[in-house]
Amino acid sequence: MSERESMPYDVVIVGAGPAGLAAAIRLKQLAAEKDHEISVWVLTEGKKYEFPHILMPPFMNNKGTYTGSLGNFCRWLAGRAEALGVEIFPGFAAAEVLWNDDGSVKGVATGDMGISRDGERKPDYQPGMELHAKYTLFAEGVRGHLTKQLIRQFELDANSEPQVYGLGVKELWDIPSDKHHPGCVIHTQGWPLDEANGGGFLYHQENGQVALGFVTWLNYSNPWLSPFEEMQRWKHHPAIRAVIEGGKRVSYGARAINDGGWQSVPKLAFPGGALIGCSAGFVNVPRIKGSHTAMKTGMMGAEAAFEAIEGQRSHDELTAYQQAYEQSWVSSELGKVRNTLPLVEKFGNFVGTILSGATMWAEYLGLRMPFTMGHEPDHTTLWRADQVKKIDYPKPDGVISFDRLSSVFLSNTNHEEDQPCHLTLEDPDIPIEHNLPLYAEPAQRYCPAGVYEVIEDVEGNPKFQINAQNCVHCKTCDIKDPKQNINWVTPQGGGGPNYPNM
Repeated sequence: MSERESMPYDVVIVGAGPAGLAAAIRLKQLAAEKDHEISVWVLTEGKKYEFPHILMPPFMNNKGTYTGSLGNFCRWLAGRAEALGVEIFPGFAAAEVLWNDDGSVKGVATGDMGISRDGERKPDYQPGMELHAKYTLFAEGVRGHLTKQLIRQFELDANSEPQVYGLGVKELWDIPSDKHHPGCVIHTQGWPLDEANGGGFLYHQENGQVALGFVTWLNYSNPWLSPFEEMQRWKHHPAIRAVIEGGKRVSYGARAINDGGWQSVPKLAFPGGALIGCSAGFVNVPRIKGSHTAMKTGMMGAEAAFEAIEGQRSHDELTAYQQAYEQSWVSSELGKVRNTLPLVEKFGNFVGTILSGATMWAEYLGLRMPFTMGHEPDHTTLWRADQVKKIDYPKPDGVISFDRLSSVFLSNTNHEEDQPCHLTLEDPDIPIEHNLPLYAEPAQRYCPAGVYEVIEDVEGNPKFQINAQNCVHCKTCDIKDPKQNINWVTPQGGGGPNYPNM
């Protein structure tokens, strides 16, 4: 018999981001806007060219929207949810899917506490708690570790393209008042990326701050590439440096982003639960936006669960949610831009941007393109390290560009040191015996937090070292490892980065 206690609920929601909190609020509902100056810069080394906004279809217009901290927005949503009676359990991560005898999802269990690094129970050991529900909505965000299991178990991706990703590295800066222009939004593409694709953003937010970041699509082929270093190099472009020079970097973070779009959205519902938000992947890539679609899908999932419970049903498949998505503006919006990323992937920044712009205009005018382009999984795209040019990145100057460890410090990342490593290897020999000779072990470079190193043991032999306490939970290792050998699981006690104002 399990020593864990259990608590019954009508609906359990895993994850308290925009999708999860919107779903919780919608369930309970059922029982300062600003104009922005928008600009797109095409960067070359040392120069910038402004892309005329008039050439973009109207659905790319951001006038009348606002920028802000997603972390602060979620804290506000959490307060609204609790005021309606929603129970929120911060610091307790869902670590396990629970199953009914018929194979449907029964709920989730939180992780055990007080387990040492070697797997032994410490004096403060406490077993996890089981949360049973008629329906469980999974809102774990990008590459959720429980969501991965559910997709495999129910073959939810059998009729969709593989999900693909970008890694976004982000910083928050306090800048001089004479450089701050509230409401100014800048998107960039081009330099410094050469063979890879991606782009940057710079948002002037309140309180004299700018949020800036750089996204590298993880389908890149050169194993010497470092998304972190590309971001640091991007900041040295004269147009970017002019904004932040004289300022102070106050926060740092990194996160993978769903880039697959409409064709990569898996089946959403399964017996006993559903995927909402970025667990399924609803990001509008050319608009660089996904919070609105995450919240809407969370609300649709909540409405379907509420209807089922009102009808005295439980643990069946929420087909009404799948149908609602397919008939919603979310599906329509993503469908219009479904070929944007694949066209840039295939034809490069210049030609691909022209082609993708033409298809978006055609879709906007009601001319549905007769094709939908596919994707290749990101972990399959690396070339051998000896077949490509090694990239030598400049050393950080400590003023505009910085190293990984000082950046991780600003992320307020905290993991209890004596706990099981949450970055697990299917085969501990693969990093040195396979990845090192073929790809110069790319984990050393794709990780934006210095988690992975190849060091020498006492006999001078290479050894793969995992500094799990540095992990900022971006999930890049889980995505990009060429042998899919690294599996990210929830750390004990829900440790990780703490992003104020990010």
